[in-house]
Amino acid sequence: MLHLTHDAADDPLDPLYAHVEDQDASKDLGVGAEEGGRTGVLDMPEPTTEEEKDKTQLHGPPPRAGRRTGESEQAGGKADWRIAAAQLPLQSGKFLDFEMVVKEIETSIMSTMSCNACKAGVGLLQHYVQNGKTKEDIIRAASKLCTSFKIETPRVCFGVIHLMADEVVYVIENLAMSPDEICGFVIGDICGTPYNPYHEWRVAFPPVQKPPVPRPEPPPEGMPTFKVLHLSDTHFDPEYQEGSNADCNEPLCCRANSGVVRSPDKRAGYWGDYRKCDTPARTIQSMLENIAYLHPDIDYIIWTGDLPPHDIWNQTRESNLNILRSTVQQLINYFPYVPIFPALGNHEAAPVNSFPPPFIVGDYGVSWLYDELDRQWQHWLPQDTSPTVRKGAFYSVLVRPGFRIISLNMNYCNNKNWWLLLNSTDPAQELQWFIYELQGAEMRGEKVHVLGHIPPGHHDCLKVWSHNYYSIINRFESTITAQFFGHTHFDEFELFYDEYDRHRVTNIAYIGPSVTSYYKLNPGYRIYTVEGDYEGSRKLVTDHETWVMNLNEANRDGHVRWYQLYSAQRAYNMRNLLPQEWNHLVHKMMIDDDVFQKYLRYYWKNSVAREECHAECKKRMLCDLKSGRSNDRKVTCAKIEAHEKLQERNDWTNWIFSGITVTSLATWWFWG
Repeated sequence: MLHLTHDAADDPLDPLYAHVEDQDASKDLGVGAEEGGRTGVLDMPEPTTEEEKDKTQLHGPPPRAGRRTGESEQAGGKADWRIAAAQLPLQSGKFLDFEMVVKEIETSIMSTMSCNACKAGVGLLQHYVQNGKTKEDIIRAASKLCTSFKIETPRVCFGVIHLMADEVVYVIENLAMSPDEICGFVIGDICGTPYNPYHEWRVAFPPVQKPPVPRPEPPPEGMPTFKVLHLSDTHFDPEYQEGSNADCNEPLCCRANSGVVRSPDKRAGYWGDYRKCDTPARTIQSMLENIAYLHPDIDYIIWTGDLPPHDIWNQTRESNLNILRSTVQQLINYFPYVPIFPALGNHEAAPVNSFPPPFIVGDYGVSWLYDELDRQWQHWLPQDTSPTVRKGAFYSVLVRPGFRIISLNMNYCNNKNWWLLLNSTDPAQELQWFIYELQGAEMRGEKVHVLGHIPPGHHDCLKVWSHNYYSIINRFESTITAQFFGHTHFDEFELFYDEYDRHRVTNIAYIGPSVTSYYKLNPGYRIYTVEGDYEGSRKLVTDHETWVMNLNEANRDGHVRWYQLYSAQRAYNMRNLLPQEWNHLVHKMMIDDDVFQKYLRYYWKNSVAREECHAECKKRMLCDLKSGRSNDRKVTCAKIEAHEKLQERNDWTNWIFSGITVTSLATWWFWG
């Protein structure tokens, strides 16, 4: 049994603990301690914002902050973070709801609540590091905060903190940024836009004129096509157990150690569960058998990452590598003669989201993962991809004459990757390499498909990286004819627009559905129809189908039925799948709620557990579709905002005129 010790001397957390009911969090490290839910709240001041200053392109890591140098103005202003932290509960007005913060982190939909939590947490970390506290001191303090405020169950708190402590302390020791700068960088615009020259950079383009963009034309009918399978976010859980507790109030349930099952409806299903549970082996096997049987004519497979389960507090490097190896072997067994083009997910690292740039070597380096990726991916990739895979887990492959696939490591834009705080300037020179690959493809007349895990317009993608990527896509819009990502687990897409003409759509990123049901989802996969080999082929996607299993039905009946949920072209009555048609679909969803509700059903993969989506949710989802660039919603969503305001004015006008009409009729009736 582990008991926490707490040195009360000179600890800024003491005033915070006074606001929490005294409890012994060490009594039970299992899930039984969490049944009361996460209830801790903390008084917080309003967030501050700074206007963005002129951008400057600078390269190289930020200046190193000394461990015991105190707090310079550059490292956090003149404010003493110990005093600031001690005064946090004394501030009036606002509360920090940790349950909401955890939910916002899980969904990546941030508010000022998460911003406040970030600033408070970073400030306390800086205080401890700059005052010479040891890593063990920091672990004790963080664990006590996590358990006292019921941010997570004790074992999750201890597990995550122990896994991440080394790298977080290393980064804080070597960082000279204030909490405002750190949280604005990580969380994005909702947390203000403090200027930091070390995280403002631009990639360089070759001095080659962009060729004229041809008028978008749909592919001719009757030409040969490819059939492409898209698998993403399998999240295989080798410890999934039928009948275990599916409602355990931890990041992952449905395991033997997930606590007591309080009622029959809390039991995990045989084929999976809509709650926070990942994929059992039998469900993945059923899916692969179904694909091999129903789609024997697959030409190649794109596989966009996230293999391990969501037990992020309990993972090791070796456990994640074992899942990588077993998944690769499983794909080889079912598709022995089909080329597979993989991309790296954010869950493959241990700890999760930890992808240091190449200048971080030794124990903190990530060669343990990239070297194994290279060994496993060599089953399908040519040997000349090894240098870039081992450097940064990205590669370029000529699939056949005139057609190239480029796979990117999107973890270099991952805002939960702490290492990017040290230096976010094009880690591993991936984007610069990407430009050179695209320039060569353009000169050779090749068409390119891009693979990755985190979609570039998603909130999890850093603003500066995403904006550089967006510029690359627009520069090479005639070369890049499709993009494919995963990560969100939903069935969706993102659109790209001309940076100088927001009315002109330039590209689309398809976001494939997850295999995992995590959470409230049906398992699914995607089949694309792509232009095949013929003179003038642009390798455009001409249709896509999403296939799912009804998890509720499978658990009830005991057997699985995989079926086609929809075909994009038929379901939305689209003439073709050019980006312009997708843009037109978004416009239809804005004005026709029936079309939006159909999209919403497909977005959730027809899950019976899906959430309702009202006006604000609808606006956010439509905005997501128009945002191939992250943290720039004032620009990317301007049309949606304008439509909403116009709709509100029309509603008021209709109400007023309806009121006048009713009044007139009443007057006529009364006096008539």
